[in-house]
Amino acid sequence: MRKFLVVLDDSRECLNAMRFAALRAAHTGGGVQVLSIIPPEEFQHWMGVADLMRAEARERIEAHFEVFAQWMRDKQGVNPELIIREGDPVVEILAQVKEDPAVGILVLGAGTDKSGPGPLVTAMTRSSGSLPIPITIVPGDMSKERLESIT
Repeated sequence: MRKFLVVLDDSRECLNAMRFAALRAAHTGGGVQVLSIIPPEEFQHWMGVADLMRAEARERIEAHFEVFAQWMRDKQGVNPELIIREGDPVVEILAQVKEDPAVGILVLGAGTDKSGPGPLVTAMTRSSGSLPIPITIVPGDMSKERLESIT
């Protein structure tokens, strides 16, 4: 089964990327793999504090994921898989794609402000030549109705 890999973060555009991935997976018989990355700079403290912060970050990610997962299961019939990695986002996305051969498409949401599509979209498009899969970039301001019509 081909999986759509989508990155879960705190950005507004993440919502459209999640919707797109779930809708495409539902219409094509694929799956959704949700990747959340904890940046390493969050743990530059003493070991005990770092472990506590890491556990709290994982709890926040799992709670955030469950909101999307429930919607995907109830509305799209897709049961997403959560992957949590720690490190640089670009490095971890590339590693996940290379480690899981079932991942067939990377789905990213593009920001809508004047500064550009966002650091992750910018960095991943620079790395797109070394990716073994295509990238789908979903506009952050695309309406839910438009997303449904194109998927």
